[in-house]
This record gives sequence, C-alpha cells and structure tokens, in this order.
Amino acid sequence: MEEFDTGQERFIPLISDYGFKVTFGNETNTLFLRQALQTLLKSTVPITRIIFNKNTVEGYTSDSRSGVYDISCTDEHDNHFIVEMQLSDYPQFLQRMKFYSAFKFNTLVKKGDYSFENLSKVYCVGILKKTIFPSIEDYHNISTLRNEKGEQTDSQLSFITVELDKFRKKAGQVKSDIDKLIYTMKTLHKVKNKKQFPEFWNEEWLKAAIQEVDRSAMSAEKRLAYEMLIAQNAAAVHGEKKKIEAIKKSAVIKSLQKGLDPELVAEINDVTLDFVLNIQRSLSK
Repeated sequence: MEEFDTGQERFIPLISDYGFKVTFGNETNTLFLRQALQTLLKSTVPITRIIFNKNTVEGYTSDSRSGVYDISCTDEHDNHFIVEMQLSDYPQFLQRMKFYSAFKFNTLVKKGDYSFENLSKVYCVGILKKTIFPSIEDYHNISTLRNEKGEQTDSQLSFITVELDKFRKKAGQVKSDIDKLIYTMKTLHKVKNKKQFPEFWNEEWLKAAIQEVDRSAMSAEKRLAYEMLIAQNAAAVHGEKKKIEAIKKSAVIKSLQKGLDPELVAEINDVTLDFVLNIQRSLSK
C-alpha cells in the first residue's frame, strides 16, 4: 500500500489502492460513486444508475500506446466517465487525461459510424495527491474548450481535477459537497474512532464509503482481500526497488570500467560511495 497506510489505523485511506477500489470502484453499491461524480461535475442532476465498462485502452497498432483507466463507467444518460487516482508527482498528468479522453472520443465516433452528431459527453476525472497546477489557487477545477474571452465553445469533453495538497479547510469550514468529499479523502484515515466524526460523515453517501474502509467492520473475506492486496503491493514495490538497483549497478560498472574516480561515479549516478566501492571490490575479484 501507499506510505500513509501503515495497517494500524482504523480506517483505510480512500485514496489507497484498496480504499479507492471499494469506494469509487464499488460495483455492488454505487451510491458513493454516483454522488461523488455528480459533486465533481457540479451538477444538480442526480445520477441514478452507473454501468462499469472495460477499463483498458488498446493501442491501434502494435507499436502504439495502450493503458488502463482506474475506473471507466457510464450513467443512465450515456455520459462517459473516466476516473484516475494519482498519488505520486506527475506534472504531465493532464496529458495522460487527454490521451484517455481522446481514445474514448474516437471510440464514440467509430461507434456512431464516424458521425459527429449527438455524441455522448466524456468526463475525465483526475484525483491527485500532489499539485499539478501551481499557478492556479483552486483545488477543484473543471476545464472545457473555451475561446480567448473565456466563453465555452464546446462541452463534449470535460476535464475535472482535484488537487488534495491544496485543500486546507478544517471540518468546521466544510459546507459544500465537494469540500465534504475532499475532506473525507484527506483525513478519514487519521481518525481513530467515530467520536471524532464531523456531522456530515453521517450523510448516506459518505457513510456508505466509510463503512467499506472501516477495518473494525470488515468481514473475514474482505480482510483477506485487503491483506492480499497489501502483500501484492509490497512485492511490487520490492521488485521495483530491485529493478532500480540493478540499473544503477549496471551504470556504476560502466563508469568504473571507463576509469572514473569512485567519488565521481557515486555523484553522477546518485548512489553512495560505499555502493560504488562494494561494486569496485567485486569487480577486482
């Protein structure tokens, strides 16, 4: 799991892999996802039904790029939603959103026999732990195609971003549904018991999500699924570290074989001098 989920807190973070899957990605009870999407869109029209779709993006050719959405779904009005969670720094995240939305747009055009009439709307939602728009003060932004006067010229593709790092409000300052959603994502895992709950956490949509990540309310089956995911993530992190170490080791060996000084090798490869010296000793043997 992510570094903020130690396995000791009562509530699993909503923005952890498991938390996101059982709240936003809950196919059995979509109440939280439906209300969250309506809130993120600043829409007054309730979403009453959600259908989860295939979440893979296949490349058009053997050498073109493919990908996987975190969530892909459709509502009862055939509006399409792509939801992505990003915890690490990713300044180019908007480019990835454009890639996914463009693929979805092309799919809709192809499905309509290459007609551009009556196309469904596509909403690409990005929930980010870090900031990607440092020059923009707002933590919740909705972007559509606009002219130089700021007038909307097209709303078929919308990009919705939430930057959690920018949100600073305390529970007593939270009034709107979007603030309730962001506050919950940022703080739930820090709460130790229900006596610390703000009043709005008793609202049905938030209560449904909180129940899913409450360790004390987990069935044996859910606890096993959670622990298996922790083990899988730990193995993935370990594998990634080993891969990075192997790459660095290869770079250090090449540098030493060129006769570079060990201190310089350590500096240019961003490793410790001991790491370089150990490799140097093994080479000399």
